[in-house]
Formats: sequence, structure tokens, C-alpha cells
Amino acid sequence: MSNSTIATEFLLTGFSDVWEFRVLHTMLFLLMYLATLTGNLLIVAVITVDQRLHTPMYFFILNLSVWDMCYISVTVPKACVIFLLNNRVISVVGCAAQIFLVLLCAYAELLLLTIMARDRYVAICQPLHYHAIMTPRVCVQMTLASVLSGLVYAGVHTGNTFHLSFCHSNVVHQFFCDIPSLLKLSCSDTLTNEITFFVSATIIAGGCFSFITMSYIHIFSTVLKFPTRRERRKAFSTCIPHILIVIVFLGSGAVVNLKPISDSPLLQDMIISVFYSIVPPFLNPVIYTLRNKQIKEAIWLVMRRTLTSFRKIITISTHSYFDCKS
Repeated sequence: MSNSTIATEFLLTGFSDVWEFRVLHTMLFLLMYLATLTGNLLIVAVITVDQRLHTPMYFFILNLSVWDMCYISVTVPKACVIFLLNNRVISVVGCAAQIFLVLLCAYAELLLLTIMARDRYVAICQPLHYHAIMTPRVCVQMTLASVLSGLVYAGVHTGNTFHLSFCHSNVVHQFFCDIPSLLKLSCSDTLTNEITFFVSATIIAGGCFSFITMSYIHIFSTVLKFPTRRERRKAFSTCIPHILIVIVFLGSGAVVNLKPISDSPLLQDMIISVFYSIVPPFLNPVIYTLRNKQIKEAIWLVMRRTLTSFRKIITISTHSYFDCKS
């Protein structure tokens, strides 16, 4: 596009122009997408059905699973269309919607992970006051606060980004619309946008990371004082999955979004973006089901009940059929 042309649509980028690689990327993304939806839907169903899991910790895991499904659905379906059909076009409105939803989902997930660290801290360090502090009302209020503040955060940054003029090029070097990639295309002065985005992201991500770190310092110091190895192992088993997700999510997000806009090897940024936009939603159900005994037991219970109900339906249908024949 010439310098005098204002962008009315953008072209997203795949990892490769080779057809065989595009098919491979499509299959990998699609498999991760289906696995993510299946795993998170299973967690939502199990926590909803099993009364034993109606506790603050599992309430937050349920909300995290819902946001995981939303988060990965914003980017992966369009990416699969790009890889397989080479249909790279996305409208300005579609790009703005994608940026808004990515920021909202990422922000809500980060705050939920922070709230979950607070929940584990109270459960392990203040067990006698747990039910008085983490009441259902408080859990709902914290969840709503994370969503509402996420709407404000996403709205402000999306609005600031699309107040700029885009006239240098319309090729976004990313498989989804994100702010760093768009700022490279603007012919306006982007310094204010870069500073605002960097400072706000640093404050929020840094604040959440500091809070999570301090929570786990207190948690580990308390756990190490437990008298038996079994108690220590049980306490660590509820914390380690959360720590792994936080490291992957914050680490990869920081690498892409908190470095200067100009210093960006494009393919490297695209690969790292996978680790904060696709891998955490994919890993959450795997980690929480494989490392959580209660969820595994609840899954088997739900599966047995479903199988028993299915057998009853088959038996009743069979008897009805032969009764009609006789």
C-alpha cells in the first residue's frame, strides 16, 4: 500500500508459504483447539455436577476454564483459515474486535491466576479462617471485578490503537491482531501508545507476579513446617499446577509485549505468541486433571454415571422393542 492510502483491512501472516507446512500447522492448531475445548468443557461439567467440588478453589478453576475456551477461540479458528485456505484478510473492525477480546481474556486470566494464588494462601496459611474469608459472595465479587476491570483495560488500549492512522502497510506480521504488530504499521506518532501500553502492562503484570510470588513464599514457608511428608505433598500438589501456568503465561507474554516495538524478529515473536495465546489454555485442563486427585475422581464418577444411564436407556429401549414385537 502506498503512504497516502489509509488501511481499510489488514493481512495476517502464517508461519510458512509452503502448502505442506500450512497443512501441518493447521492440523496442530486444530488438534490443540479441539483438545482445549474438550478438556475445559469436561472440567466445567464435572465441577458443575459434583457437589463436592463446589468450593472457592474449584469455582476459580471453572472460571479459568471458561476464559480459556474464549481466549483460544479468539485466535485459533481464524489462524486455521489463514494456514489452510490462505485467506489472510481481516477487516479493521474484525482486527479491533480481536485485539479487544485477546486483551480482555488475557487480563481476566491473569487476575484469576492472581486470585487463585490468594485462595491457596488463605487455605494453607490461614485454614481456620478460610471459609470466613473466601465466602461465595467474595469469590463472585472478585471474579466480577476482574472481568469489569478487564473490559476497561481492553477498551482503553483498543481505542488508543485505532485512533492511529495505518498507511505504511497493511500486512500484520502475526497470525492474529495484536497491539505491538499494529503499532509497527502506523504512520502516526506511536510513542504515547507505546509508553502507555508498556507502563500499564508492566504495572498490571508486575503487580500480579509480585503478589503471586509473595503468596507462594508464605505458602512454601508454611508448608515446610507441616509435620508429615503426606501433608506437604498434598499442599504442594495444589500449588504446582498453578505455578506452571503462571510461568508459561507471564513469561511468554512478557517476552513479546514488554520489549521495544522495533526490536522484534518477526518469526520469533509469532512462535512465542503461541506460548501465551494457545499453550496456557491447552495446558490448564491437562495440568489440573492429571495433578488433581479430586477432579480425576469426579471425572470417573461422572463417566460411570453417564455409562450407567446410557446402559439403562439401551435396556429400556430393547425391552420396549421386543414387547412391541410380541
